[in-house]
Amino acid sequence: MQAAIHPRCADRPVPSRQVLRAARGLLSLTYPNKELFHRQCALLRGAVPAGFPSPADDYVEQRISLDEHLVRHPESTFFMRVAGDSMRGLGIFDGDLLVVDRSLPAAHGCVVIAVLDGEFTVKQLLHTAEGQVLRAAHPDYPDLHIKPEQDFSIWGVVRWNVHKV
Repeated sequence: MQAAIHPRCADRPVPSRQVLRAARGLLSLTYPNKELFHRQCALLRGAVPAGFPSPADDYVEQRISLDEHLVRHPESTFFMRVAGDSMRGLGIFDGDLLVVDRSLPAAHGCVVIAVLDGEFTVKQLLHTAEGQVLRAAHPDYPDLHIKPEQDFSIWGVVRWNVHKV
């Protein structure tokens, strides 16, 4: 599991059904406690060393629920599946599962789920002198400079990224 770059990042209006339907091509939306994190797993005592393991730490200390660890605001947290590679420079890959919190404010540098002209996208939010910019973390994707005439909102802030190693 990998945390987003800036965890303090948007409570915005819920998009229409039409916007949600359009988003399914990019991200599939799953509600918390429905599929992945409701099961408790064993938590080993102490951190896992990256060097040589200690034989003394080979026992279970307690049980851990990923819901309790990853979901701070259950009523406003959603899981979304990534489609595409525009964020791979920040360690977000095609097929990854994002934990998105809609109750957090979006700050400069946060990885967000944005709705731009009716389409969902995952990008890094930047506040510049010229206005807001959505930046991909891949050189093949240009910055998206938000124009006043565009329909734009921040749907949520990415708190965690879960992917297979």
